[in-house]
Amino acid sequence: MCTATASRVTGSTSASANRRIAVAAVERMSGCATSNVLVARQLNNLERECDLERALQTWFASVVLTGATLAATRNRRWMALPAVAAGFMLQHAVQGWCPPLPLFRRLGFRTHAEIARERYALKAMRGDFAGLGLDRGAGCARRAYDAARPR
Repeated sequence: MCTATASRVTGSTSASANRRIAVAAVERMSGCATSNVLVARQLNNLERECDLERALQTWFASVVLTGATLAATRNRRWMALPAVAAGFMLQHAVQGWCPPLPLFRRLGFRTHAEIARERYALKAMRGDFAGLGLDRGAGCARRAYDAARPR
């Protein structure tokens, strides 16, 4: 009934959006390739980045609270808003897709796995995982990003 957690969002996102997210990650990593200070700064940024699931949960909760408040203070018909949001939330939990998902992906929200991949690639570039052959030469960001790919 439920889709696999690791691939449900990327599997239901267009290939161009997934590619754009991956290219942006490699570009950010390439900008850090010359200095461990820059790598540390980007790792710090990743720790604070809001992932897609959190963004969707926040949006769903906001819609439900807004609809309930409007229904209580204005008109009962506003109860349709929380009902629709709950349906979207259920659909996302079961299928890994819901109507707001493409918008959130276009806005640049990434899954936890995509953020973790960039984090581990940056750590590999910094030298945390000795023996991977990820020197600071040309293309090290792409090699590190490929090495951090889920198997």
